Amino acid sequence: MATLISVNVGMPKDVSWHGRTVYTGVHKQPVSGPRMVRRLNIDGDGQGDLGGHGGEMRAVLVYQLDSYRFWSGELGRDDLTPGSFGENFTVDGLPDDEVCIGDRYRVGGALLEVSQPRVTCYRVGLRLEEPRMAALLVAHHRPGFYLRVIEEGEVEAGQEIVKVCTGPEAMTVEEIDSVLYLSGHTLDQVRRALRIPALSPGWQGSMRDLLEQADKGAAASSGSAGLTVAAGVPPPAWRGFRPLTVTDVHPESENVISLRLAAADGSALPAALPGQFLTVKMRVAGDGTSLIRSYSLSGRPGTGTYRISVKVEPHGLASTYVRAHVRAGDSLEFAAPRGTFCLPRGDRPVVLVSAGIGATPVLAMLHSLADASSGRQVWWLHAARNGREHPFAQEVRDLTALLADARSVVYYSKPDPADERGKDYSEAGRISSERILGLGLPTDADAYVCGPAAFMDGVTDALVRAGLRPSCVHTENFSGGPSLTPGIKGTQVTRAPHRPEGAPGTGPAVSFARSGLTVAWNDDHSSLLELAEACDVPVQWSCRTGVCHTCELAMMSGTVDYCPDPVEPPGEGNILICCSRPAQDVVLDL
Repeated sequence: MATLISVNVGMPKDVSWHGRTVYTGVHKQPVSGPRMVRRLNIDGDGQGDLGGHGGEMRAVLVYQLDSYRFWSGELGRDDLTPGSFGENFTVDGLPDDEVCIGDRYRVGGALLEVSQPRVTCYRVGLRLEEPRMAALLVAHHRPGFYLRVIEEGEVEAGQEIVKVCTGPEAMTVEEIDSVLYLSGHTLDQVRRALRIPALSPGWQGSMRDLLEQADKGAAASSGSAGLTVAAGVPPPAWRGFRPLTVTDVHPESENVISLRLAAADGSALPAALPGQFLTVKMRVAGDGTSLIRSYSLSGRPGTGTYRISVKVEPHGLASTYVRAHVRAGDSLEFAAPRGTFCLPRGDRPVVLVSAGIGATPVLAMLHSLADASSGRQVWWLHAARNGREHPFAQEVRDLTALLADARSVVYYSKPDPADERGKDYSEAGRISSERILGLGLPTDADAYVCGPAAFMDGVTDALVRAGLRPSCVHTENFSGGPSLTPGIKGTQVTRAPHRPEGAPGTGPAVSFARSGLTVAWNDDHSSLLELAEACDVPVQWSCRTGVCHTCELAMMSGTVDYCPDPVEPPGEGNILICCSRPAQDVVLDL
């Protein structure tokens, strides 16, 4: 019979960590006497980051005495006491290789159900002063697990834990944790996991992602495709940069230029996914200095050639160079098509929303739909200033005419006198929430949104208010994407990406392609993640030890060394920046 050894609680507080302040509830302390277990928490307990911890499906965290004994030996520690792993219940019994998702247990007056394994993040390492801890929990198959509260009630240390029923599929905590984080799982295991109603929605979503990747032909040997979209993208068609020939330079509007590109030897270029981008390296000075920029593919996929479209900014070094110097017959160096902002196959309605040059990736999606003579309902929503600054206008009209069920709504914020409503544009003014709500968009649609950050934020909110599921609204940011720095206070970046403070490095060049920044590596940083943070380049991370894959992204060129080695390697052509250092010059999709 399992026993509740200790009930541990703690409210979130500010903790100093590596020169930052973390707001976290990982510091739990044992309490005496009965405590009420409620739907979201135990009385006196709280979580600092509700995005990754807490909530109905993660109300109570459980860890076992046997694992305490294991870590005491593995880490050479004699100071581990109940609550050290951030758990609410320290228990004798209930090992991860026996407890199953969906099992129900009676403890005192509470009825509890196993919902998922512990989520890996850096804070358990912070609590134990062992930065590898998140990875070690997974690698040694000792994650612990969360409970959902079915019936609220009082619990107290010393009480027996009585099993009421076994979850369907009898899938243990250890097994499902390995499916997501480790290699060697089978699709049968993924399908079994999805047949467990008690499994938390987040883990169900990860399992569905694994199935979708398998349907696309991706290998099912790694769970990382269930952790991040980047892991499920096909590997790049070529490594590093290769020369492509500019075959045509064509103005699309007053401030947008398109470049047609072909292989130097006349062979067909590999097909790109609709919505992907190219990264170009342009040598703009006699000293060999290069500008590295990424531009979305805007043309018809699968033609054997590429088209990119560049907005000429008044002070943009790369775009003004393109306008002034790039001509048909020139050769430029390009990395292979990359990116996760892609239109998948399917039959659900599609909503394509863009502003200005943000039309480029969704235009490639529109081409793909038209080529397939798609019967899907398609909505094209675009915002421009006026007809002079409205690229691809006739191209879009021609493409939507080829589709059986397409609607186009174009908004001009400041129409010219020559612009004709009903012909050149649909409505005067900007795309607003009220206008989106009034369109009657299908609520089962997949939406793809590209434009300035504020535009995408507003449109995303409006689409969700219109009934679309948040998980079905996808955005593409031409510059650095949004940051994800869980629990860190004061991380709102107000500075543009910049060179790090202090003396310049002397190591390999590190290019952040989306941020338009190249800096020399400095061994003062332990990882590429730390260098990016020092440059205020937006980053996403959670574990910082190579297990969660939150930081996985595309590497256009170069090689890296890992320290520590990731629990599972990233997808081909990708890297984990949280535990890697450049071995030579690298270009990153950041």
